[in-house]
Amino acid sequence: MNWQLQEAKNRFSELVKAAEKKGPQVITVHGKERAVLVSAEEYRRLVRRKGSLLEFFQKSPWSKADVDISRSKDLGRHIEL
Repeated sequence: MNWQLQEAKNRFSELVKAAEKKGPQVITVHGKERAVLVSAEEYRRLVRRKGSLLEFFQKSPWSKADVDISRSKDLGRHIEL
């Protein structure tokens, strides 16, 4: 369900209950989606599934690849302005 921001502020407890029972609730400002309220349980599920960026790279099949990440010491070319 979509909630206008003012309505969401005025009926916050109802908004929280709806997120728990019916799923994510979208909050709009001037007709544009600005935020989504999810239950704590749904939030934990989403966070658990994604993990951290570090874990993502550690699990990557390329994590053991020998990649040269050193920087070139070349200063580039000189251009007259």
